Amino acid sequence: MAAYVIAEVEITDPQRYQDYARGVAATIAQYGGRYLVRGGAVEPREGGWEPKRVVILEFPTMDEARRWYGSADYAPLLAIRHAAARSRMVMVEGYSG
Repeated sequence: MAAYVIAEVEITDPQRYQDYARGVAATIAQYGGRYLVRGGAVEPREGGWEPKRVVILEFPTMDEARRWYGSADYAPLLAIRHAAARSRMVMVEGYSG
């Protein structure tokens, strides 16, 4: 079953964040993931949630999403993201019907 990584990101250091943006896509693809949403326009509707940037990734399974997030490939980029942005992230399994 597919799994999704959903992140709300507020970039605090745009120059440093560019280092993250340049390297992260290759790590996602390496674990079978792909972008579904990558920072497009956000239009708040309910609940007072007004994220600056939303990213949604799709992975073939929850295990692949976990492997990506915990990988040595992603670790240096994660450190850059933590230094250059504030974010909240969840991983969620998809619905199989």
